[in-house]
Formats: sequence, structure tokens, C-alpha cells
Amino acid sequence: MSEPRSAPTVGQVVLGKRLQDLRERAGLRREEAAKVLRVAPGTVRRMETAEVALKIPYVQLLLGVYGVPDEEARGFLELAEEANKPGWWQRFHDVLPGWFSMYVSLEGAASLIRAYEPQFVPGLLQTEDYARSIMLGGAIGHTETEEIERHVALRMERQNLLTRPDAPRFWVIMDETVLRRPVGGPGVMTGQIDKLLQGAELPHVTLQIAEFKTGHHPGTYGPFVLFRFAIPELPDMVYSEYLTGAVYLDARPEVATHLEVMDRMAAQAATAQRTKEILRDLRKEL
Repeated sequence: MSEPRSAPTVGQVVLGKRLQDLRERAGLRREEAAKVLRVAPGTVRRMETAEVALKIPYVQLLLGVYGVPDEEARGFLELAEEANKPGWWQRFHDVLPGWFSMYVSLEGAASLIRAYEPQFVPGLLQTEDYARSIMLGGAIGHTETEEIERHVALRMERQNLLTRPDAPRFWVIMDETVLRRPVGGPGVMTGQIDKLLQGAELPHVTLQIAEFKTGHHPGTYGPFVLFRFAIPELPDMVYSEYLTGAVYLDARPEVATHLEVMDRMAAQAATAQRTKEILRDLRKEL
């Protein structure tokens, strides 16, 4: 049986969907594909949904049964071998929950990331001191120094995403609460506001603040993140986190509802230029 792992790479998700498409085009049911491999139908399903790694001999057999030409099959197998390589974040498997490793994989593959954050500065824009202060406050449920430092290191490495040549567009709406609630004291908050101002100057980053004075808005219920991909096989996805886990939504009605809420919040929140002014004023108050 194919080996399970905590979370798939985006490459495995894409190739799993392609395998399913090839099977359906060949007019075969999962049960029929499973007979070729001499495995249970559930194994085929798990390969197609990226719940297990792509076992190369299995993929090779299936491509032959599906009638994939030799040259195309060789290319597929090369992609499968590449997709099976551990993502960089798996170096942090000791502190990275399985439900969040999928997030890091999607984050790295997205062409557009839109986030609403009502409580904290988004991880991609946090300073080390701010991130450490949150974790010392018990936000992750652990207080061991070594573990906290591993979490901080992971968060800082994730931020390389915003400075790479093919960086995604990152569009964030933060509640004013995020900036009014002190984290780590005035020095930490000053450094954090400076980092937000630096991030706001990046051409692919848009930062908006939902001010108190504008009243209630449709995103008040909780934080969420929208991912959009340049890869046709990957649909738009929504990530919503709770205390001990998260949910990933890709059903069109649910994604459309979150997108509408995000658009309405963006129209109601302070503009990107006004947000910079708010940040500068807040910094003077500290």
C-alpha cells in the first residue's frame, strides 16, 4: 500500500486529480482500476484524493491501462517523483500539525492569497518578537522554549514567499482590534507596525484595516483565507481555522460566499493608502 504522510504536496493533489480524470476518460470505475493493481478500491481513491503518496509502480500500471501514450506517461511519472519529494516545511514536522501543513503547501503554490484576520497580524507579516509573544501567551497551547522557537523559525521561513521572484499577490484585511490589542508591549508593537508599513510598500501586497468607526461588517464571524491558483486542476479554496484544527472548503457555493464577503469587506475597509496613514498614526501613539 502507498505510504501515508501528514499532508500532501500540491503536486500530489494536482496529479491525483489528473489520475482521476484519466481514469474517467478511459471509462473505468475505481473498482476496475483497483483490480489492475490488486488492491482495494479505497487505495485508488486515496491516490486520487492525495491522501497517500503516489506509488510510482502503481501509477505506471494505471497510466498503461488508461491508454496514456508512452511519452506523456514518462512525463507524468517524472512529475510524480518530483511531487513525492518532501516539502521544505516537513523539516518542521515536530511542531507542525498535519492540518496546518496542508495550508503551508497551498500557500506556497497560490497565485493569490486573500486573508481576513480579526485577532492577530497574519503570519506572513509578523515580526519574530510579535510571533514569539503570541506563542508565549499560549496561542498555540505550548510554552516550552525550544518548541516556541521552532514555531517562530517556521513562521519566518514562510515569509520568504513574499520576496521570491514569483511571489503571489497577498491581500489582507485586518480588524482594527489587531492593532489596538497590545502584544508583547510597546516595543514589540512598534516593530510590528514598522514591518506592516514595509510590507504595504511591496507591489504585490495590499493591506487594509477594518476600522471600528465603520461598524459591523460581514466577516465578523471569524478569520479565513482564500487561495487562488494558476494551476487549472486546483479550484479556489477557503481555509478556516479553529482552536484545535481547521477546515478546507472547495465547494463552489461555499467559496463564492466567502469571496463575496471578502469583496464587501474590502469595499468597506480603509483604502490601502488610508491604512498606511492609520499605521503611522498608531505608531506615534506607542
